Amino acid sequence: MNRHAKRFMYIGLMMIAALFLSGCASSKPGLVDGKVNVVTSFYPLYDFTKQIGGDYVNVINLVPAGVEPHDWSPKSRDIKNMSGAEVFVYQGAGFEGWVKDFLGSLSSKSTLRVVEASQGADLITTDDNKEEFDPHAWLSPLNAEKMANNIKTALIAADPAHKDAFEQNYQNYASQLADLDARYKKELSQTSKKEIAVSHHAFAYLCRDYGLTQMSIMGLSPDAEPTAQDLKKINTFIKDHQLKYIFFEELVSDKLAKTLAKDAKVDTLVLNPLEGLSKAQEDAGENYITIMDKNLKNLVLALQ
Repeated sequence: MNRHAKRFMYIGLMMIAALFLSGCASSKPGLVDGKVNVVTSFYPLYDFTKQIGGDYVNVINLVPAGVEPHDWSPKSRDIKNMSGAEVFVYQGAGFEGWVKDFLGSLSSKSTLRVVEASQGADLITTDDNKEEFDPHAWLSPLNAEKMANNIKTALIAADPAHKDAFEQNYQNYASQLADLDARYKKELSQTSKKEIAVSHHAFAYLCRDYGLTQMSIMGLSPDAEPTAQDLKKINTFIKDHQLKYIFFEELVSDKLAKTLAKDAKVDTLVLNPLEGLSKAQEDAGENYITIMDKNLKNLVLALQ
C-alpha cells in the first residue's frame, strides 16, 4: 500500500470514528449554535478569520499552541469539527499534506465551504521544481491581505445577513496590513545590510517584498536535516556578509542554530515564521501584526 493510500485510509478511519463519536454525544465539541463555525488549518488563518468575523463567527484552530504545523495531521475530534463546520480554511500551496485526502473523504452531501486561502496570492515557485510553491505566503503582508479577502468572501457566502460587518472588519484589517507593509518598507529600506541567515527557509516572501536575501540552515520544512555542505555554505555566507546574527524560530529546537552561531562567533535572534504561537504568546494576546512588528524590530537590529 503506497503512502497516499495509507493516508486516505487514515482519514477515512478518522471520519468513521468522528461519526461514531457524534452519535454518542449530544453536542459537537468545539462547534457552537448561532454562529458561523469556521475551522482553520493553522494560526495565521485563525487570526485573519477572527479579525474579519468578529462576534459572528466561532473559529477553531486545528494546530494547538506550541505545535509546529508542517507535519501535523488531524485526529478524530478535528475531523468531526471540520465536517460539522460551515467553513474550512486551509493555506494550500502544498502546506497541509493531509487536506486533499480529507476533502476526498467528505460526503457528496456535505455543505462545507472550503477556502484555499493562498488562492490568488503572488506565489513563489521553489528553486528545484517550478510546479511546486513555497507555501509561506502569509509572511508577505500584501499576500496576507489577499488571503484575508478570500476568507471574507467565504464568510459573506456562509452568513450574508452580516455582510456589512464582515466587509467593514475586512477593510479595517486590510488597512492595518497596509500600515504594516509600509513600516517594513520604510525601516528595511534604511538598513546597511540586506542579507539574513535563518534556521528555516520560510522567509522568501518577506525577502522578495523588502529587498532581502536569506540563507537557511534547513529547507522549506523546519525539520529537514542539513548536510555538511549546507552548514559550510551558511558559514561562508555569514563571514562574507559580516553578519552578526543567525535567526531561529521558537516552535523548533534552536540547538543547531545556536551551535552554528557559536562556531561562527555570532549571536542569535528570533525571526518568527508565524506558523503558530506559543501558549505564552497566546496568553499575552499576541497576534499576526504584533509578531510581525517584533520580527521587523529584530530584522532592523540584525541588518545594521
